[in-house]
Amino acid sequence: MTRMRVGVVGAGRVGAVLGAALRAAGHDVVAAAGESDASRRRIDELLPGVPRRKPTDVARAADLLLLAVPDDMLANVVTMLADSGALHAGQHVVHTSGRHGLAVLEPARLVGARVAAMHPAMTFTGTSVDLDRLAGTVFGLTAGQQERAVVESLVADLGGTPMWVPEEMRTLYHAGLAHGANHLVTLVTEAMEILSAAGAADPAGTLRPLLTAALDNALEHGDAALTGPIVRGDLGTVRAHLEDITANAPQTLAAYVALARDTLDRAVTDGRVVPIRAARIRDLLDAAVAGRPLRQVR
Repeated sequence: MTRMRVGVVGAGRVGAVLGAALRAAGHDVVAAAGESDASRRRIDELLPGVPRRKPTDVARAADLLLLAVPDDMLANVVTMLADSGALHAGQHVVHTSGRHGLAVLEPARLVGARVAAMHPAMTFTGTSVDLDRLAGTVFGLTAGQQERAVVESLVADLGGTPMWVPEEMRTLYHAGLAHGANHLVTLVTEAMEILSAAGAADPAGTLRPLLTAALDNALEHGDAALTGPIVRGDLGTVRAHLEDITANAPQTLAAYVALARDTLDRAVTDGRVVPIRAARIRDLLDAAVAGRPLRQVR
């Protein structure tokens, strides 16, 4: 490992944690930028003793500049740093965005910086809890040939696993992660709301073993792991679900119906639900969304 002077621009949930992990690996975190109260707190807690500076000062002080700002802000931040003269030839400028690749770093490359994308496929709390979670985390990497060894070395310092993503596939890569993780949070939260409406005192505890098993099975077996009333073609149970959800947890109905339709399509494709039965379930789902009486659907 070559020890580098690291600057962090964007001490949010990701930037502060990665900065702390690089520091623990022996790098010298020389400065961090963060304007919000939460960012200041993260710098104090995760990077104690590291001075908080404005982004241009952080960039000037660093051999490795870690840009951990929101996707929509990244282009403006890179342009501002390049135009201000804060970036220099030979400096490593690495962003943590999943969506973006190297194109967004073009202003930095034009002044001679060595650019790369290094996105951790992990959800962050912005606390010390995340440090242990980095071990084994996959990092989606995009870099030129000359920068690959350095970026892989950084991932090794973080305890992660490299995954090379072509420039033109960055957005698709990120969409897969967002669909799996962000939408999972919405799904689980709505499932807890339904259980709470049913009187569960501990909806999270009720779901945890079931969801853990379902996730493991899905990752191992894909569609073959599907179980439940949709794949059984159980029209009566689906109708009962829709009636009770409409009455007691209507805010979850749209997601239930959308996912039921997708599940049904997959079950029909692999032959577990015959088309005639599937058509009747679709009629039920359509009626629920339209607010029609479900008992009239036969």
